[in-house]
Amino acid sequence: MRIFARETLETGCTISVEHTAEALHAHVELDDSIEIGPGDQVRVHGAPVRLPFGEKISLRRRATVSRAGLVESWWTKLRAQFDLTELYEITFTSEKSR
Repeated sequence: MRIFARETLETGCTISVEHTAEALHAHVELDDSIEIGPGDQVRVHGAPVRLPFGEKISLRRRATVSRAGLVESWWTKLRAQFDLTELYEITFTSEKSR
């Protein structure tokens, strides 16, 4: 079991990028049904994708997945809870401020 150390693995991936009036997105799908968990990192290799307006593209690339150790995964989950609670501090009121 990985408590502190990261495990890395190489895999292929498909990148879908769209820059149109209907959508602006970039998605990465990893091969081999690899699931990403809290604290994991994915690095896609290759040149940056630059797409002019009105176009979309799908590319194949290599990716390196770095799995978080047990401690880092736990820490990421804990931090995420505090980040989420920041949203709760926003209030909406119909009164005008004075």
